[in-house]
Amino acid sequence: MTAPRTGYAYLDAVLDHPGGVLAFAHRGGAYHPEVEGLENTLAAFRHAAGLGYHYLETDVHVTRDGVLLAFHDSVLDRVTDHRGEIGALSHAEVRGALVGGRESVPSLAELFDAFPDARFNIDLKSDGAVPALAEFIAARDAWDRVLVGSFSRRRTARFRRLTHGRVPTCATPAEIAAFRLLPARLAGLLARNAAALQIPHRRGRLVVATAGLVRRAHAAGRHVHVWTIDTADEMRVLLDRGVDGLFTDRTDILKAVLVERGQWRE
Repeated sequence: MTAPRTGYAYLDAVLDHPGGVLAFAHRGGAYHPEVEGLENTLAAFRHAAGLGYHYLETDVHVTRDGVLLAFHDSVLDRVTDHRGEIGALSHAEVRGALVGGRESVPSLAELFDAFPDARFNIDLKSDGAVPALAEFIAARDAWDRVLVGSFSRRRTARFRRLTHGRVPTCATPAEIAAFRLLPARLAGLLARNAAALQIPHRRGRLVVATAGLVRRAHAAGRHVHVWTIDTADEMRVLLDRGVDGLFTDRTDILKAVLVERGQWRE
């Protein structure tokens, strides 16, 4: 199944490799044995890039002094040797924290500079990150290097307003529900500002990433990406349904499956 043409270079690059899919290194491949415990660090992203990943997933928060950081949690406590809320700390204070006892928390600018050919899937994790990210993208003319999403409808709507539709964004939960429940044409109208649906495979007993949802999304010109898939069998099931992208913490397994199927994009 061929991915639809969306009009966004970030997504339409997959059309250069018929049958290919977007392979996303989730937080740099957080559970690959060689980088486990180093999620969202330069070391993790370098490892993913070394495997050939061109699409890197990260989350962003903003410090008290306005620096965008590649970090998932709102606090440092879980993965670093420091404590404290990101939004209440200066960038200099956060720089003193080490992930896994060895890696500093990278700024988004550091990631963009370190991987100039990579594209980033960015999850807005705080309200303050919304205008900061919009300004960052504009300053770097990085419109084609990012796909942005959030579980928050409010954050997503604000980001879309600030970027005037130039940046592809992910469907909100309500927009995803439209594709789950409504015909493709109507769902497409209701989710007219979404370029991609990023969804779990399942929610409890409910299968979200059904073949029918993929067909409706494609009919409306939208991608479907599924998170976060770490086993080969589940990857194959979803690829057989025609999804356009997979997020994984096990970058080694996803690459092996895609190579095996002839769907790995060099």
